[in-house]
Amino acid sequence: MNRTYTLSRKTAETNIQLELNLDGNGNYEIDTGCAFFDHMLTQIARHGLFDLKIKAKGDLEVDAHHLVEDTGIVLGQAIKEALGDKKGINRYGASCIPMDESLSRCVMDICNRSTCIWNVSFPTEKVNEVDLEVFREFFVAVAQNLGCALHIENFYGENSHHIIESCFKAFGRCLRQAVSIDERSANLLPSTKGSL
Repeated sequence: MNRTYTLSRKTAETNIQLELNLDGNGNYEIDTGCAFFDHMLTQIARHGLFDLKIKAKGDLEVDAHHLVEDTGIVLGQAIKEALGDKKGINRYGASCIPMDESLSRCVMDICNRSTCIWNVSFPTEKVNEVDLEVFREFFVAVAQNLGCALHIENFYGENSHHIIESCFKAFGRCLRQAVSIDERSANLLPSTKGSL
């Protein structure tokens, strides 16, 4: 089974090329022009053990909003396409990850329905000139385009960088679990309805 997908998306605000291998080794080449966002995306690849290449340009002279949200759109679409018919996947994932003093949890259901619950707050508005509110938009875009119920919450933390990084690491680990193949049900959809 080849669970890979390559996708490009170009708008007046962003230009994104993405390559994804769900069964990779955590290799990545990421360049969005926003170093802090690159750092977060590498967490998904490394902790999800996905091979991920992203080359993106956005209107950073405005802010990082369009770049971050549109990358979430493309990533969600790529995951959905790479999953194919979804037969044999675990469907559900859950991960709770510490990052020094912060602790965050991500839970997901790849159910072909879109929900994103974001229960995360930060002690600062920005990290390295990036408005932290844009990361909610990233995960909403992933959930809408993948078709999953995605719940992310931070229990506590004092450092904004640590809080958001723990969220991205938890997402990577959670997604890795949800998309993994269960050999005992490799030819079955993970649903009693017979469809997702």
